[in-house]
This record gives sequence, structure tokens and C-alpha cells, in this order.
Amino acid sequence: MSSVKDWAAPNPVTENRSGIIGKGVDRYEGKLKVTGTAAYAYEVEPPSAPAYGYLLAATIAKGRITAIDISAAEAVPGVKLVWTHLNVPAQARRGERINPRSQRPSNPALASDRIEFFGQPVAFVAADTWETAREAANLIAVTYAAEPAVLDFRASLDQAEMPHGEEDVRIGDFDGAYAKAPVQVDETYFSPLQNHVQMEPCATTAWWDGDKVTVHTSIQMVKGGQHSLAETLAIPSDKVHLLTRYIGGGFGGKGQAYDDLVLAALGAQALGQPVKVAYTRQQMFQATIHRPAVSMRVRLGAEPDGRLNAFAVEAITHCARSAPFVEHAANFSRNLYAAPNRLTGHRLVKMDIPHAGPMRAPGEASGMLSLECAMDELAEKLGIDPIELRLRNEPDVDPETGKPFSIRQLTECLNTGAQRFGWNRRNPKPGQVRDGRWLVGMGMAAAIRGNFLLPAKAGVRIDGTGIVTLRQGMTDIGTGTYTILAQITAETMGVTMEQVKIELGDSEFPPAPGSGGQFGAATAGSAAFEANMNLRKALAELAIGDPNSPLYGGDPTYVTFGNGNIAIENRSESLATLVSRAAPEGVYVEGSISPAADARDYSQHTYGGHFAEVGVDTVTGEVRMRKMFGVFAAGRILNAKTAKSQVTGGMIWGVGTALTEGNVVDNRYGSFINQDMAGYLVPTHADIVDLDAIFLDEADDKANPMGIKGVGELGICGAGAAVANAIYNACGVRLRDFPMTPDKVLEGLMAKGL
Repeated sequence: MSSVKDWAAPNPVTENRSGIIGKGVDRYEGKLKVTGTAAYAYEVEPPSAPAYGYLLAATIAKGRITAIDISAAEAVPGVKLVWTHLNVPAQARRGERINPRSQRPSNPALASDRIEFFGQPVAFVAADTWETAREAANLIAVTYAAEPAVLDFRASLDQAEMPHGEEDVRIGDFDGAYAKAPVQVDETYFSPLQNHVQMEPCATTAWWDGDKVTVHTSIQMVKGGQHSLAETLAIPSDKVHLLTRYIGGGFGGKGQAYDDLVLAALGAQALGQPVKVAYTRQQMFQATIHRPAVSMRVRLGAEPDGRLNAFAVEAITHCARSAPFVEHAANFSRNLYAAPNRLTGHRLVKMDIPHAGPMRAPGEASGMLSLECAMDELAEKLGIDPIELRLRNEPDVDPETGKPFSIRQLTECLNTGAQRFGWNRRNPKPGQVRDGRWLVGMGMAAAIRGNFLLPAKAGVRIDGTGIVTLRQGMTDIGTGTYTILAQITAETMGVTMEQVKIELGDSEFPPAPGSGGQFGAATAGSAAFEANMNLRKALAELAIGDPNSPLYGGDPTYVTFGNGNIAIENRSESLATLVSRAAPEGVYVEGSISPAADARDYSQHTYGGHFAEVGVDTVTGEVRMRKMFGVFAAGRILNAKTAKSQVTGGMIWGVGTALTEGNVVDNRYGSFINQDMAGYLVPTHADIVDLDAIFLDEADDKANPMGIKGVGELGICGAGAAVANAIYNACGVRLRDFPMTPDKVLEGLMAKGL
């Protein structure tokens, strides 16, 4: 395994002679998407006419099916099959692995008569049209024996348990230090559960060719989906060809496979024809994962000069009873601020609702909303500017591990943001700035998100026309993966973007971990870079060994690539000429990346600073965004346009987290109150004005060969806290129960006599 020292040398990407890296290149697949020719999973044309599937969902939170009558559904003209737990084809038991190296275990559909949550699929109908399938499914009569269910998170906090295999992290003596701290903050913050609400619902189109199934599906992890389906069907993974070329939003909610994948494959096999299955919008809310609610207690003990001596962040989250996912909402805080006495930990409440799971910036999105508001409260108690408080607690090394930071520009983010935003205009006393009936205030928050590199491979081929094709089992969930891989390939090979072809989302391509966790660009990009470097080496050897090449007999050390040519000093020829003559079948190579052996010797993160200005209507309690600005440090930026789109999108999501977004469980049935985009409120264009972001110059040579990092989740980290802190500065109302809806704000205003 390589060392990070091997990554420090200049290379084609870091030299960037063509200037492609960092440029605001338009999306590689953009024209296909805006013209409607990018075929998403449900839109793929199968080899023959398909049947259409529809899922029937459970209407209780917990219990069992005691009777189910499908006769009326089977009698509907056009219905091809009706399945329940009684007659669905055999599948592996949940959690089984035939192949011990499989990335995912089996996930059978309609597996038993047990009901674990409202919205759980209990029957499947396939018919000649979707409308027919839906009509028939609604004729299925299901009788349940309901059982008592745990549905109220806040009422169940006393049932919280330590997650299996975890312990609290304690450093120093927190209890003693906190008790002696001259200035203390001890507050609990609550964030509700949230839904992913992707533009594209989960969907699958499947068909069989002999003993091999082809599935076009909407999933973020290619190998995970392929292996899960193979394990469920009890067939070798090479008998599953999974494709996920275009994905209409993921945010973590498509990081796993759902019943549409399994039932489309089983239905196609049973019917001998392709089958399409898609979740409805309401089913997406009820039957796919969500961000869990978080109750977070933050305790800060500081000296009068603002230096933290005691620091504790403790989170309670919920999970499904059968799937103990832990929202690590305290983990990020272990690397953020210096304090010698520390306590962080998590607890879980097991509930009878759909599975909780990762959602954009899992942990940080909820956790930073709490901690960064608590830091604002501490700053007020101390009479210290909120930025200055953070700067006084800036660590020299990682606060808990003692490891050096690979690079840390949090201070620069905060100072640059303050200057560019106009922080000096802020009146630190709440409720002092008026604009008509609006009270105006400013707030800020820091941002941190870990940096990761996972193992990945890529393959690249050049043909006789000079076209370079990169193939990788990676996905693009709208973040710009196609585009940055094309940029890396073009810059490394010294060709134009028009000479590059990118093919992704295929289980038969060299594997990559997929999109998620902010590791996609660094991981997939580094593997692509290594593949292209191997292609450069292969072409150099081809040229200097070919008597017909002007480079024949040259020293490979001095071979360069640029303008579509391969050259040694003043001798050159085009890549197309070389390959068409010396390797007319083309040249194909692969490359791979793995974390360096000493990468764990460094604490690696991305950083940012958020600044917000809001107006609070003293009559209605309405909050309006007036201005928002972010400064981020996230390694070498590959594409200025897509990177900015990612962080500003995260900032907008942070606005929604602070002001509008959340869901509630109906304790009568176990269903979510909001089940569509009419009731689940996210920011619209009218809500977002004057929002901007910039990146600081940075290249982290400890991260990967190109010095790049992810940006997809950093933008949401801390964004909501900046808004919440701005609301307090505007009107003096400090809310710790999110979102800060007008009714809550108005109640606070009335309590203050405003």
C-alpha cells in the first residue's frame, strides 16, 4: 500500500497544464437530462413489452396478518399475478449471505406475516398497466392483529439504550471540570425526523435472459444493489447485471435496495417478460429510510476568557426495532473544538416505524445544528463575539486523538466569511435593528465534515480515433460525477473534453463504492486518475517501441501529453495516429486506489463558515432569509460550477432544516403525517435570496494523489444553526425545538412582549 508521501509529487492533475481542473465545466450529461433523453430506471425501454407492478402497504404499525384475500384482485382483467407472503417465490432468509464476501446480505420481500411498520409492503400485483395493478391491489382484503407499538420518540427517551458495541468516549474529567466551570451552558435541542424527498422515486425495470437477470434501478451503490439482489435470489452475483446510469436524487435514501428491486426481478422471472416497479410518492415517505429524530444535550464549561475546559455532546436518536442504525450526531464534535475534559456518546430508542438511515451529512446535519447554537449561547453569556469564541478554541492538533491535521483552514473560513459578509455590521444586542415591522439579525456557525478515501477501480480505453473512454461502476446522483471524471481524464491524457467518454453505473465495470458519504469524488476520481496514468505509461511504451513512431527509442521519462498528442521534446504525433497504427484494436488498462498506509496518521476533514441575515416579522412570526454566505475549504476543487452547486444546495437544505422541514408520526396508526411534497415543506425559490458561497484555495496532499476532497455534504453542516442564531440576534427568541416555524417564533415574541 502506498504512503501519503507518494502523493505529494506533482502530477498532470496538480500541474493542470490545460487548465481543465477547477474550471466551471458544464455537466457532461446535462443536455441529455434537460432534453429528456437520459433514461432513468423506470424509463428504460426493455427488450419486450413490460408488465407493471404495484405494492400494497400495511395500515398498522405493528402486528401480524391474520388473513388476506386476493381473489377480487386476481379477477381484475389484465392482472398477471398477485403475491403475498403466502405465495411469493422462495427467497433467502433476511440477513443471509451465500457468498461470505458479499457487500450486502439478502433482503427478501413479502417475507412473512409480521408487520414491522406502517407502509410495509404486504402484497404485490403485476398487470398489463400500472392503473390496473393499482386498482387490483386496492381490492386485496387484509386482516391484521395489531400489537402495541412504540411510536412517540419524545415520550420514549427514558427507554434509550447504549448502541451495541459502542461506549461513551471520555477524555479527562468532564464532570469535575464542568462543575467548576465559571460559565456554563446546559441545553437540550430537538431535531425531528426528516424524509429524503428525492425527485425520482425508487424504481426498477427488470428482465431475464436465461439464468441472468438485468435490472435498471435507482440506487447509489452499484455493488451493494447487485450483491443484495443476488443474495436474496440465492444466485451468483455475476448472474445479476445491475445498471443505474442516471439517478434523480439520492441523499443517502437510495444507498440500499428496496422491495421494488426484488419484486421486479422475481416478477420478470415468473412472467417471462420485463416488469417495471416504482414507488409512489406516498410510499417513498413510508417505506424507505429517513433521517432519525435527535434529542441532543450539549454542556459547555468555559473560563471567562471563553476557553472551553469541559465539553459534552450526548445524542439520543431512534431506530427501527429490527434495524439498529445509529445516527452518530456527536462524532463530528470530537474533532472540532479544543477542550481538555470531554464526553461524547449516543443512545438509541427502538421504535416501530420505518427504518432510519443515512441522510445528507448523517450526524453532522443534526448535531451541528445543536452544538453551533449552544456555542452561540455560550458566546452571549461570555459577552464574546461568536467568531472570536470559536477562534479561541481552535486546536493545534486533533482534540481527541492528538494527530496532526492534514490541513485545517477553519480559522481562514471564519475570518474570510466575516469580512466578505459584513459581520462588522452586526449589533450583538438582540432586537436592535428594525426594517418596518421586521426585526433584522445576523448569525454564524462553523462547519466540519470528515474526509474519506475508499478502495476503488476504474478502466480506461483509447481507440484508433483518439477517443478515451473511462468505465467505472460508480454512480452520479446529480452531484457531477460524470463531469469531474471527464475533467480528470481529459487533463491527465492531454485531450479535450470532447475526446472523452464516461460510462458509469454498471455492475460489470471496474467497481467503485458509489455515491455517498462525501467520498465519491475523491475515491472514484483517484481511481480514474490512476487508470489514466497507467494508460499514459502504456502509450509511452507503445510509442517508444514502435519503429514507425517519431518517438521511437526515446526516453519514457520525458514523454508528455497535450493537445491530443504524445511527445518527447520536439517530436510528437497524435494519439489517434499512434493507436490506429500500432494498436488498432485499442489500448485498455485499469487502475485502482486504496487509502495510504499512513493516512490514519492524520486527522482529515473539510471545513466551512456559514453567515446568515434574517428578518423576523413581529406580527406573524414569519422568518425571511435576507442574505446567506458560506466559505469552505475542501481540498482542490475539480469543477467550480458543480462544487458551488453542491455547497449552496446544502446551505439551502440547512435553511429548510432550521425553518420548515420535519415530519411527525401519527401515534394512532404509526404513519407519517406528511406523505407528499404538498405537506412536507422545503425551501422554494421565493424563500432563498442573495445566497452565495466561495472556496478557499487548498490542496490536501495527505488526502489522495490529487489533493481533492468531497463537498456534497459540507454545505449543510452548520447551515441551519447560522439561521437559528440570526433569528435570536434579530428578535431575542431562542428556540431549541426545530424547525423554527412561525407559531413557535410568534409564541416566543409574545412571551417577550414584542
